[in-house]
Amino acid sequence: MSSSLTLTDEAVVRLRSVLDNQQAPDGALRVFVSPGGCSGFSYGMSLEIEPADDDEVVEQSGVKVVVDPFSLQYLSGAQIDFVDSLMGGGFTVVNPNAVKSCSCGQSFDTTFGGGAAKPCH
Repeated sequence: MSSSLTLTDEAVVRLRSVLDNQQAPDGALRVFVSPGGCSGFSYGMSLEIEPADDDEVVEQSGVKVVVDPFSLQYLSGAQIDFVDSLMGGGFTVVNPNAVKSCSCGQSFDTTFGGGAAKPCH
């Protein structure tokens, strides 16, 4: 497993369940970062059957996460979790590189020279 990205135990269980329900047990969760959002960048996720040639493939406990090279620079050291809340549950990114995030939890900003990292919830 690559040290660039990890999954919590709950995320592993939920991802396995989603892949089985989609009849894609060998599929993966794609996690990506795109410019935009109220804090500068936003997270996105989708299911992926076949990773691209330049994707980083992270395998943990029998499930896979794929990340493109652009996104990987912002997700190094991040953890994928699954949370249940009153407003609905889902996969979330706890990113040590995010120094600012907005209340939606899907938008963040980074700094490479200082600042304190905060989890994105």
